[in-house]
Amino acid sequence: MNLSDQLSLTAKDHLSKPAYIFNGEATDYKTLEGSVTKFASSLESLGYQKGDHVALVVGNTPHFVIGLYGALRLGLTVVPVNPLYTGDELSYILNNGDVKGVITLDVLLEKFEAIDDQLEVKDYIVGETDPQLRDRTSPLQDKLHDFTSLVQAGSLEFSRPTLDDDDTAVILYTSGTTGKPKGAMLTHKNLYSNAKDTADYLKIDENDRVIAALPMFHVFCLTVALNAPLVSGSTVLIVPQFSPEAVFNITRENSATVFAGVPTMYNYLLQYPNEDEKDFSSIRLCISGGASMPVALLEKFEQYFDVQVSEGYGLSEASPVTAFNPLDRPRKAGSIGTDITNVTNKVVDANGEEVPRGEVGELIVKGPNVMKGYYKMPEETQASIKDGWLYTGDMAQQDEEGYYYIVDRKKDLILVGGYNVYPREVEEVLYSHDNITEVAVIGVPDENLGEAVIAFVVSNNPELTDADLRELTQSKLAKYKQPKQINFLDELPKNTTGKILRRSLRDHVATQ
Repeated sequence: MNLSDQLSLTAKDHLSKPAYIFNGEATDYKTLEGSVTKFASSLESLGYQKGDHVALVVGNTPHFVIGLYGALRLGLTVVPVNPLYTGDELSYILNNGDVKGVITLDVLLEKFEAIDDQLEVKDYIVGETDPQLRDRTSPLQDKLHDFTSLVQAGSLEFSRPTLDDDDTAVILYTSGTTGKPKGAMLTHKNLYSNAKDTADYLKIDENDRVIAALPMFHVFCLTVALNAPLVSGSTVLIVPQFSPEAVFNITRENSATVFAGVPTMYNYLLQYPNEDEKDFSSIRLCISGGASMPVALLEKFEQYFDVQVSEGYGLSEASPVTAFNPLDRPRKAGSIGTDITNVTNKVVDANGEEVPRGEVGELIVKGPNVMKGYYKMPEETQASIKDGWLYTGDMAQQDEEGYYYIVDRKKDLILVGGYNVYPREVEEVLYSHDNITEVAVIGVPDENLGEAVIAFVVSNNPELTDADLRELTQSKLAKYKQPKQINFLDELPKNTTGKILRRSLRDHVATQ
């Protein structure tokens, strides 16, 4: 089974039910299924065939849903890309990913006009979002095709190619925190199995209305808030751009039942000043991933909104979900939960041997969700996948009841005078202060101790001082774990998915 075929089966059972709602307008499963088939047909008419690569450079709009499923139906490999990337970033991914065609929006076309001479792209399929751009003449005119026209012109008699489980469906480029982005090749089996297993584990079904406020190009939203709901016959509530106001509005207007977000989103929702609009009463489940959620934030959010937050874990190379806090047992604050259906996690030492419960080691993963490898990077693939196990690079431990806890990224470990300091432990202490809203801890070179602990904080109290926080850390942490320096910022630097950019913080220290 694959996502495209499953959509057809879901549509048969839910013809008139809304598949998604965008800007207050509902599109039912029958219409979505027809649009996907016709778009696949038109792509074939343009000369695309199974195995070709197309980039999906689109925000949270129906163009993403139809573009993704239509391309998959033809057997194309889809490369989702952040539309906020610069020309240089786009050029690298499109060239490295051997992209033949680009599906994008009119408001983004200028980016491609500036870099087209660096690319091997033959077609730009453009969705209209701004009527004022309709009559604009583009230097790429000969390569342009109107997205809506292709959907309308396609045939429902389209003959699908056979899709094999191990065919590459999507190439997801990692964020590149350790160098150039790497393209994780996810197969049809990877994507379908993870969507279905996640939906089963979190009990997402046809009665759910799932908020898609995370960027759809990001694997967290792609699987948890788009593919899993569509596999299950749910309704996807598309939020074009995250804001607390937009999330609360769409929740209220559609009686949303599931929200998925990264920790910074939960922080913004909790801090939203308009108390009359902060209503999550219809939400049965909140899902957190993408980064470790501070325990203090989780507990404050749950208490305020009276809703359970199930924290989980995933990475692009695993499609992405490997663990979530279960719904049939107690949620453990600070834990990423237990193995989801059909996926196995394990904590191992440097030799790949499983460590006793309670001890820290590297988290490794095995299951039908694990990628086939990095695109055109056999050595990196071999280093990441050993005997079928994906080595995540995250340090973790497992308790006696089988719940996993992420201690920190292996590469973020700070060595102070030979002692291990995990940034998350220090961050949790700082987060426990009532006036702290955001925290990030990094290690920087220190001539005496090897590395020093540096903290960055955002406070909602302008009178909070360095001394106040030092008193807190001194009471909770061993001396070698205490921050050598505490910096107050108006906000922490983040990427478009809400992850804190630690590299930018290191640059900040270097320029001081």
